[in-house]
Amino acid sequence: MSASDNFDGLKVMVIDDSNTIRRSAEIFLGKTGARVVLAEDGFDALAKIADHQPDLIFCDVMMPRLDGYQTCALIKKSPKFKSTPVVMLSSKDGLFDKAKGRMVGSDHYLTKPFTKDSLLQAVAEFARRPPEPVSAAQAAAAAADQAHAAAAYQQAPQQERAGQQAAGPATVAAPELKSPELDLPEGDLPQPAVDLFKPSEKFTLSLV
Repeated sequence: MSASDNFDGLKVMVIDDSNTIRRSAEIFLGKTGARVVLAEDGFDALAKIADHQPDLIFCDVMMPRLDGYQTCALIKKSPKFKSTPVVMLSSKDGLFDKAKGRMVGSDHYLTKPFTKDSLLQAVAEFARRPPEPVSAAQAAAAAADQAHAAAAYQQAPQQERAGQQAAGPATVAAPELKSPELDLPEGDLPQPAVDLFKPSEKFTLSLV
């Protein structure tokens, strides 16, 4: 392990319904000194975020109950955790999937199965990135990038979009969740009955 792979004290959350992926990430990150928090799905993660306050979150896309896009959107809508970097994990790496991730505010996209080097590279790039003031030019570029991602999603073939939705969790009638600037991909999101980010809160779902 090189000096650049020393992440002592860094808190990293890994959200994935695969025990193999969670265990692999825990081994790779644990050897660097990072503190690893594991979650089996989106609801499990949202219940742990306030308690552990991770510096970086890896989030699987395809999960039961609450998928990765919905989980990321909820994290990014939280005033307290919206600046926490979120890296999406998926076995798919197409333009459509990456655009969908950008629309909900994800910072990066890592293809599974990942290697130790690719995982640690993502940690080094996003968890150690120093905060910089955002200039007007950078803000405009970010807005243009997000608009491009939205356009890519809208231009995707209707059959592909329908297939993506069919592969997700069961549809329920609930209010549509929106990102700060763009509509999220079509699909209903179960809304928790309490504040998800309250430490150690035991919550239940209230589906309308």
